[in-house]
Amino acid sequence: MKLLIADDDDVNLTLLELLLQDLGHDVVVARDGAEAWEVMESENAPALAILDWVMPGLDGTEICRRLRQQAKRPYQYLIMLSAKEEMEDLVEGIGSGADDYLRKPFDARELGARLAAGERVLALQDELRARAMFDQLTGLFNRATILERLQREIEHSMRKGDPASIILIDLDNFKYINDTHGHPVGDEVLRQASKTLTACVRTYDEVGRYGGEEFLAVLPGCDASSALHVAERMRESLSTLPSSTCAGLIHVSASFGVATMDGSHCVGTDVLVAEADAALYRAKRAGRNRVEGSIARPGEPELTG
Repeated sequence: MKLLIADDDDVNLTLLELLLQDLGHDVVVARDGAEAWEVMESENAPALAILDWVMPGLDGTEICRRLRQQAKRPYQYLIMLSAKEEMEDLVEGIGSGADDYLRKPFDARELGARLAAGERVLALQDELRARAMFDQLTGLFNRATILERLQREIEHSMRKGDPASIILIDLDNFKYINDTHGHPVGDEVLRQASKTLTACVRTYDEVGRYGGEEFLAVLPGCDASSALHVAERMRESLSTLPSSTCAGLIHVSASFGVATMDGSHCVGTDVLVAEADAALYRAKRAGRNRVEGSIARPGEPELTG
């Protein structure tokens, strides 16, 4: 595990670094509070930190308070290190946001045990975060997460003036599959369809389960022509690769609604999704297993595809 140790005492710092490296950890070192804060708020910050209470610049309690105020960051497990032994000190350290408290001089076995406890907490946090972000059936982003990623991409597109596209996908006649073969078979079809769809996009595109048999793909930097091409590739892959299920091979197709923003107009998430939904409806009405698209604008949409 990657972790930070912050201490202005070179002897303590060296001892901690050697002990943690012997335990197999990837150690990042900071010699004052300001340096520790810079590391902990960076993009690839360690998930666990051992912070000396008293350091130049920022002390350990202030770093804890600042980190706990950043609610949107992944959880970071914080261990306070101090020679202070009074109960009031322990209460203050934990109250500042620290998860654990280690007194100096520390015992190597106690340090290992407290780190192990921290790793268990972080593993649980990762599991809970995954359950909150991902659809349990398909493994794709769930509706809330894919819409959050879409909002982030819209904001990026507006800042940079770049295009962005989405594809709304609805499996055709999926109710018939469930009614004929049962929901477990329907679940197998959904899982395989999700794999087929994700195989058709770039590594930095994102696909989520929008609900039921609907999926939403977010394509950063993708103009209308390219997005229609991606949707057509998805359509062809789904319609030509039958799903292998316990009930045998099941052929499935889907209808696709593509919506694009060019980056020069402010377009909200709800507007972009509504455009894709309207295009999807046209694809369904025109006979299913086809792609339709539109350009999302603040005024009347310009239809394409």
